Amino acid sequence: MACHRPPWRTALSNALAASRIVSMHVMVLGAGVTGVTTAWYLRERGFDVSVVDRQPGPALETSFANGGQISISHPEPWSSPAAPWIALRALGRRDAPLRLKPGLDPARWRWLAGFLLECLPQRHHRNAEAIARLAVHSGACLRTLRDRTGLHYEEQTRGILHLFFERSEYEKARAKIAFLARHGIAARLCDAHECVTLEPALRNSHPPLVGGIHALGDESGNAMQFTRELARRCAQAGVQFHFETTVEKVAPDARGIVRVVARTADGNAVPLQADAWVVCLGSHGPALLEGAGEHLAIYPVKGYSVTAPVVDPARAPNVSLTDESRRIVCSRLGDTLRVAGTAEICGFDTSVHADRCRALLDWAESMFPGALDTAGATPWAGLRPCTPSNVPYIGRSRWEGLWLNTGHGSLGWTLACGSAHCLAEMMSGRAPPVAGFPFRGAQPT
Repeated sequence: MACHRPPWRTALSNALAASRIVSMHVMVLGAGVTGVTTAWYLRERGFDVSVVDRQPGPALETSFANGGQISISHPEPWSSPAAPWIALRALGRRDAPLRLKPGLDPARWRWLAGFLLECLPQRHHRNAEAIARLAVHSGACLRTLRDRTGLHYEEQTRGILHLFFERSEYEKARAKIAFLARHGIAARLCDAHECVTLEPALRNSHPPLVGGIHALGDESGNAMQFTRELARRCAQAGVQFHFETTVEKVAPDARGIVRVVARTADGNAVPLQADAWVVCLGSHGPALLEGAGEHLAIYPVKGYSVTAPVVDPARAPNVSLTDESRRIVCSRLGDTLRVAGTAEICGFDTSVHADRCRALLDWAESMFPGALDTAGATPWAGLRPCTPSNVPYIGRSRWEGLWLNTGHGSLGWTLACGSAHCLAEMMSGRAPPVAGFPFRGAQPT
């Protein structure tokens, strides 16, 4: 019987055969959605690629149970002119979307100072422009990747419906639609009736819905499944994965050449060998790179999700939703509903607090009464690697051979394919195909 190769493998083989850089070995540090997409696009460009991660498999940290949205229509950074007032109003509230834990961690207060600076209107606008450009490119890269590979991950391509429950927010929506239109992001304003027509599960929502924005080009799905399926295809294409291997040191030697030391699961310290490195370690990257004199303004911002079984499909949504008033999102994943939101600035604490999960379930019950088995919901908390501006680091570090693709915050999956594609282009000696984004292209020290 003849052996049939998937079309994506034939296309990738052809690309590798045409490449002139197949002998260069790149090691990607981190196997979340950013690391695995980076590995894919580098391999597609002809690099020999390895991936290292401390976990026993891909997508077991920030990518594990996030909100499940490809939200191209939401490029606005958290650091906005309204953010300080939102934080002040939230003080002392159990269901507050933002919670700050007091403490003496200098990195936390440096990050918060930077965050407040980025809330200035001019900076906020500049950051939103940069993120929007990258998000549009990333969405195109994702669609091409899916078409070429046949990748499936409980994806829904029905767009995202942004909901407004306050008249003042709804009235401001036209300005947002105009901003999105300037970047080629399709979105339309909907009144409450149109929102219910798009998503009938909203017919019994409480409080009453004022209206929404339907972003037609947005998507949703299972980020963990996407990452694992893409990792499997990476392995088939020749990418080597080294799991249960913790990177302990990244530092230049006397000649300025980066050395990376890791520790394997059996406790042995081993030097890792590669021609170039890409840091995709999320919130854990800054501490490692401090030893190399590379300061990254990334701090972990904890988010929560609950994944509840759907018991009445007629009452559960199929369109991915964003509650703009309460900063909560939900996505249908097969026979479950993922509800996610909140932000806690509390260091590297990933413990799950029942009151935060209860707030998400209460929201789901008020929106879709009778749709879910809330008693059977699975809670989760993870750390988003956030920069004060929400603009990630993509490009060169200050050291020869050390590259960055990290700090994507709450838009990790949204920006993953585009970020990885642009970095692979830069590492191949070409200009990144996104104008107006602050790629790190300075010559190495």
